[in-house]
Amino acid sequence: MFNAITDVSGIEVGQADNRTALTGCTVVLCREGAVVGVDVRGSAPGTRETDLCRPATLVEKAQAILLAGGSAFGLNAAAGVMRYLWEQGIGYDVGVAKVPIVPGAVIFDLPLGQVAWPDESMGYQACQKARTGEVTQGCVGAGTGASVGKLFGPGQATKSGVGTASVRVGRATVGALIVVNAFGDVIRPEDGTILAGTRHPLTGGYVDTAREVQKGLGQPPRGATNTTIGVVATDADLSVEQANHLAKLAHDGLARTIRPVHTLFDGDTLFALATGKVKGTGQGEILALAAATVEAVEKAVLNAVKYATPAGGLPTGETL
Repeated sequence: MFNAITDVSGIEVGQADNRTALTGCTVVLCREGAVVGVDVRGSAPGTRETDLCRPATLVEKAQAILLAGGSAFGLNAAAGVMRYLWEQGIGYDVGVAKVPIVPGAVIFDLPLGQVAWPDESMGYQACQKARTGEVTQGCVGAGTGASVGKLFGPGQATKSGVGTASVRVGRATVGALIVVNAFGDVIRPEDGTILAGTRHPLTGGYVDTAREVQKGLGQPPRGATNTTIGVVATDADLSVEQANHLAKLAHDGLARTIRPVHTLFDGDTLFALATGKVKGTGQGEILALAAATVEAVEKAVLNAVKYATPAGGLPTGETL
């Protein structure tokens, strides 16, 4: 196993980025289709096709999930993902064509680097690079322009990125891939130590964002300037309702590692995919998958800051 979302059978990951502009996109591919679910907790999301992911809709499976930088502009990269899948003959069969189903979400990374965003060609390029096996973490793909700790503005933030992890549950596997671009701080769950977050303008040390917010200090950003987005996947055979249940529980992993989380200035969105390779999922297995999902998300968030590298004038937790 690679301790990555690609440990889930049927899942591939491809990433493309612009290191000068500091933006990019990450695509989670499931060529055979996977039952999809979603849960949006933040108040400022930038998304596409989320309604389709919920129960009581006609289409139950997606062929890819797009995670991108560039704010709402970055959603255009999904066109490249669709074009790639269409060329491969992959998608929902409507008789006259196969229409690729590609839900997606974006982070706001425009203040770092240049005002730029992933476009159709970058989404296509990410699909071309999609592979199983090891997944590069840190400041790549959709995590290229990610940062955390924005209480005193983007200039006092700490660099973050994309992280992934997986957990084995009996015959099944749960994996998570998370792009961490939060308003709050990333903390170590065991003791609350800040690993990456808001830096004090004078001392350079970390400021406890949650505590300062309660004091009424800091300057909350205008508009949707943050967001943590990601995908959890399993090879268990789940229904749409169960996939949505996993997406909801996945946010517990964010709550354990990001403080504060799901704020008015975050658009936190997590998707769930179930490839169905492992049959016979009962209530006991669902309970185990739920616990493993929270653990996988928690580890993926911590990896996002662990593997980050300095960029755009921002240090990492390791270099502070």
